[in-house]
Amino acid sequence: MLDDLRWDFDLIRRHDLTGPRYTSYPTAVQFHPQVGAFDLLHALRESRKADRPLSLYVHIPFCANICYYCACNKVITKDRGRAQVYLQRLEQEIQMIAGHVGKGQVVEQLHFGGGTPTFLSHVELRQLMGHLRKHFTLLDAHSGDYSIEIDPREADWSTMGLLRELGFNRVSLGVQDLDPLVQRAINRLQSLAETRAIIEAARTLQFRSVNIDLIYGLPLQTPEGFARTVDEVIALQPDRLSVFNYAHLPERFMPQRRIDSAQLPNAEHKLEMLQRTIEQLTGAGYRYIGMDHFALPDDDLAIAQEEGTLQRNFQGYTTHGHCDLIGLGVSAISQVGDLYAQNSSDLTDYQNVIGTDQLATKRGLMCTLDDRIRRTVISRLICHFALDFAPIEAAFGIVFRDYFNEAWPKLLTMAKDGLIQLDAQGIRVTPAGRLLVRSVCMAFDAYLDLQNRQRFSRVI
Repeated sequence: MLDDLRWDFDLIRRHDLTGPRYTSYPTAVQFHPQVGAFDLLHALRESRKADRPLSLYVHIPFCANICYYCACNKVITKDRGRAQVYLQRLEQEIQMIAGHVGKGQVVEQLHFGGGTPTFLSHVELRQLMGHLRKHFTLLDAHSGDYSIEIDPREADWSTMGLLRELGFNRVSLGVQDLDPLVQRAINRLQSLAETRAIIEAARTLQFRSVNIDLIYGLPLQTPEGFARTVDEVIALQPDRLSVFNYAHLPERFMPQRRIDSAQLPNAEHKLEMLQRTIEQLTGAGYRYIGMDHFALPDDDLAIAQEEGTLQRNFQGYTTHGHCDLIGLGVSAISQVGDLYAQNSSDLTDYQNVIGTDQLATKRGLMCTLDDRIRRTVISRLICHFALDFAPIEAAFGIVFRDYFNEAWPKLLTMAKDGLIQLDAQGIRVTPAGRLLVRSVCMAFDAYLDLQNRQRFSRVI
C-alpha cells in the first residue's frame, strides 16, 4: 500500500533536518530580480503557442483579524473598503495577462488564497469572478477544479451559496486547533459549531471536496488536547486534511513575536502529536499522501498517487501539474514552462506598478537543464516515494550514478539507516522513511547550504 507508514523515533531524530517543502525546485529562496515582466510575457507567448492548459492562483491578502502563527503575505484591517483599490488593480492585471493568453487555453484549475478571500463582499466576489470569466476561458462548475480558502468566521450559508453559484466546487477551511485555550494563545477564536455549519453547507450545496487545515506545535497544545481536536475533525469527514508543523520563526514573521515561546510544546510532545494524528487518521481510513497531507481513498489526490500522475507545485500536491500556473495579485508566483516569476510582495508597490499599466513582476528564475533534472527527481520522490533511474537517464541523456555522484554518500547513509532502499535501478523510500521524504529530496538540492537551511522549517 502506498500509504503504509512505520513510526521510527530513532530515524526521525537522525534525519529531522531543516529544509524546503519543495513546492518548487529551485525554491523561491533562489529567485532574483533579474527576472521581470518581459520574461513572463515571453513565457506566456510560448505557452500560448503550445496551447497549454492553465491553472490560476488569485491572492486576496486581507484579513479582519491577525492570527499570531501566520506566515502568509497579508494585510490586517477592519476597513473593508481597503479592498476596493486592490481589486481595481487586480482586474487590471487580469486584463493585461489575459491579453497574452490564447482563448483555447482552458483554465482547468483555479484557487483563491490569502489572506482571507471571503473578506471580500458578495458583490466584490461576484465582480471578480465575472472579470476572470470575461478574460479567461473558465470551465463550468462541474468540469473545473475551482477552490477557495475559507475562514469559517468570515462565511455563512449565503456565502457558500454564492461561491457555488460562481463556480467554486472545492473549499479549504482553516481550523488549526479546537481547544479554546490554544485558540486564545494564537488569537483565533473559532468554534466547532462555526466550522461544522460551513461543512454542512458545502455538503448540502454539493461542493466536490472539503479540506481542513490543522497545525501541531502551537502554544499550549498537548498531545491529549490535539488528539481531541483530530477526533472532532474526523467526525466532520473532510475529504482531505493538511496537518502542518508550526515553525516558530519570530525573527522573520512579526506576528509570531506575540507568541510566548515558553508555551510552545517541546520536541517530544510535537512528535507524539504527529504520531497520534497519523494513527487516528489512518485508522479512520485516510491515506497518507505525503508532506503533511491526508486524503480519503476516493479523493483525486489519492487516485493520482495510485496511478503515478500526482504532481506538486506552488499550490501543493495537485493533479494539474501539467498546467502552466499564473499567479495574480500581490506576492503571487507564476510557473510558466521553465520560468518562475513572482509579483511584488509589497501591497503599495504592487498597486502603484499595476496602476501604470505595467506588470508587477519583481523577481524570479529561469530553470537550467540541471534545475530541470533535479526538479524531476525531487518531484518523483516527494509525490510517489520512488524513483526509477532509467526514465531519468533516457529523458535527459545522463548516467544517474555519475550525474549525482556528489549525492551518493548521503544516499548510502540513508540506505544504511533504513530511510531508503537503494540499488542500481532506483530509490524506494521505505515506510519508515516516508515522513522524512523532504530529507531524501534535500540530497539532490544543488542550492542547499547551512545558510539557506536556516530559512526553512524542520521536516517534522
